[in-house]
Amino acid sequence: MKRPPLLRAALLGLLLSGCASAPDAPTLLRQALFGLGETATASLLREPVWTRDTPDVVLLLASPDVDDSLGVSQSRFTESLSRALLAPSDGPQVIDWAPEMQDSDSRDNQWLLETSLSADGPRLRLSDRDLLPYALHMRLRRLGDSEPQWQETLYGAFDATAL
Repeated sequence: MKRPPLLRAALLGLLLSGCASAPDAPTLLRQALFGLGETATASLLREPVWTRDTPDVVLLLASPDVDDSLGVSQSRFTESLSRALLAPSDGPQVIDWAPEMQDSDSRDNQWLLETSLSADGPRLRLSDRDLLPYALHMRLRRLGDSEPQWQETLYGAFDATAL
């Protein structure tokens, strides 16, 4: 039995429209963490401590300390922060760093970014949602130096429904 050409054209149109549709919206958690990453990136790049052009800088991203009470996994936070750091077209290069790399020869364009995401108070109950206050501590230092060249703490709150 032959199918009419109009039916084939309609099926092809439906198939192509499904392929061309917009991707699913990011999850609330992903949005919340990416927003935090964007804020952290803007803060870091506002007044850079390095003397090279920013695209020539290599940020070594240390494994973050993430407070379990926030309900955010370390890997999810690292992914969001990495994506935000890589997003600016004139931003630095970003590489995951491991403690074993401490003994390798560091170059003058490498900087170690250490982060810690912690709860900054009890859960705040509002009429329609709960908020989880957080503090993001960031330290930027040269390999081999114990003192940071730059540090900042960002404060905010996650909507608990996003976590």
